[in-house]
Amino acid sequence: MFDIFYINNNPNITATQVESIDDAREKSRTRYLWVVDSCNDYSNFDFAQEPVPWESEQTHIWPSQWQVNGGTYLLPKKQCNEVNYKNDIIVRNNTEASIVFLDFDNSNSNNLFEIINAVSDSVIKTRFISSYHGTLARIISKVESEYLWVVSSMCNYADFDFTWHPSEWQNEMLHVFPSNEQKFGDTFYIHVPTFKEQINNIELLEWYNTIHFVKDIIVPRWGIPYVKVSDDSIVKDVRQHNFNEPFILFTNASKEYKLPTPNLWREKTRTVIPLSDGANTVLVPRDAKNHIDVQVYDYPYISKKYIQYSDAPLDIIFISNGESNAEQNWKHLLNVTNGLSNNVKRVDKVNGRVQAYQQAAKLSNTAWFFAVFAKLKVNEDFDWNWQPDRLQQSKHYIFHAKNPITGLKYGHMAMIAYNKELVLNNDALGLDFTLDQEHEVVPILSGTAYYADNIGTAWRSAFREVIKLKDSNTIDNEYRLQKWLDSSDTELGIWSQRGAEDAVEYYNDVNGEFNKLRLSYEWVWLNDYFAKKHGTEHAL
Repeated sequence: MFDIFYINNNPNITATQVESIDDAREKSRTRYLWVVDSCNDYSNFDFAQEPVPWESEQTHIWPSQWQVNGGTYLLPKKQCNEVNYKNDIIVRNNTEASIVFLDFDNSNSNNLFEIINAVSDSVIKTRFISSYHGTLARIISKVESEYLWVVSSMCNYADFDFTWHPSEWQNEMLHVFPSNEQKFGDTFYIHVPTFKEQINNIELLEWYNTIHFVKDIIVPRWGIPYVKVSDDSIVKDVRQHNFNEPFILFTNASKEYKLPTPNLWREKTRTVIPLSDGANTVLVPRDAKNHIDVQVYDYPYISKKYIQYSDAPLDIIFISNGESNAEQNWKHLLNVTNGLSNNVKRVDKVNGRVQAYQQAAKLSNTAWFFAVFAKLKVNEDFDWNWQPDRLQQSKHYIFHAKNPITGLKYGHMAMIAYNKELVLNNDALGLDFTLDQEHEVVPILSGTAYYADNIGTAWRSAFREVIKLKDSNTIDNEYRLQKWLDSSDTELGIWSQRGAEDAVEYYNDVNGEFNKLRLSYEWVWLNDYFAKKHGTEHAL
């Protein structure tokens, strides 16, 4: 029988300890020698075997139940380079490792702990706090065993085999098992002495010197619960929800979709994950709740790389009240939206601007709707699949329109994606219905506003807009004001200019008094003021 050596702990057979395989060769007194692993079970292994002549100059390695290199070697005393991986017998590895159970305070935690307890009667339970780096460092500082399993309440271990062990040459690595498709998983096999040497010298677990990401064994995560929401902003829903899980799916969709498996290693990787282009379906981490005030973007970690589908298109509401080009622009709108899945509706001859907008909101079946005003000829290539951002607070979105008289391109007379709930709650207390509430400008050209199709509308449109420009002292509005006041060489352009000039005069006469400026909201007052300035020949 050949000499038998071991390198680390004493095996359950008679053997001599050495520092390395080369050291074993030097000390061997036989033609061949055995080098064994102290964790293997050799009770049924035949150490009397000898290589056949044609394999006499090879290193023979027997597998364990998990690895082709199971840590059992038969090799010639003289150096050799050829390796023969045996498959005639499996030497079972019985490495003992402690188990630490990380509790994420999720609903499956208690049931899962019972599953893990059935594997070992010495499972330690502790809470996950903030990051795996800090949590593992805290755990390892109190562990005395050589190897350690760290498992998570986020995963299902019903079919997991805790007899797994690494290949002999990977013994001192940090082994990470994927959770579903997530490479940065929640199950760790740790060589404790090596981990203690490294962990306090790195800031992130990802910086660990030798990480082995296991590829052939996947540990399934438990499913992510969902909360049904409206298709409005999810900000209020997130703020009001009591998070009993690390992640919650907020959704208005009824369709099936594949959820990504979030990386839980640290807060920066626990991102908000929209799954649709308008954020109607969103994975939100528990970490985000305390950050969010007025918008989900108050939480700094958001990933939009998992968007899988488009949200339902917004309704389109055409708003008219006797404009001379209303029928022409209505037919044009129907033509450019023909074949689209947007619902196109019309509000006509509703007295009062506020009443017309609110009637449009009542007709909408979507949380936002495109308001198309009768003076606007929409662009044929406008993207009607555009979506509001539900990660922001509820707001109106103002597109751009081209003014053929002034040459300006900004939000005046442009299409607006109105938030339905805000419209219905708008008391119109300011000078501008839309600007009275939260809003955002979208620099997309929605069409051309042919407002100067007659003298009355040319004057009225200019008068109302310039009142608002005068009352808003910004560099952009000063430039726009000047463009409205520029002279024109067409009759309707001249009446637009007069409307602008009359507005400046009126603003100065009333010293910008708000209640006086707000009179421009009313059609009757505008008619009377026009008649006072220019007679009744061209009455509005």
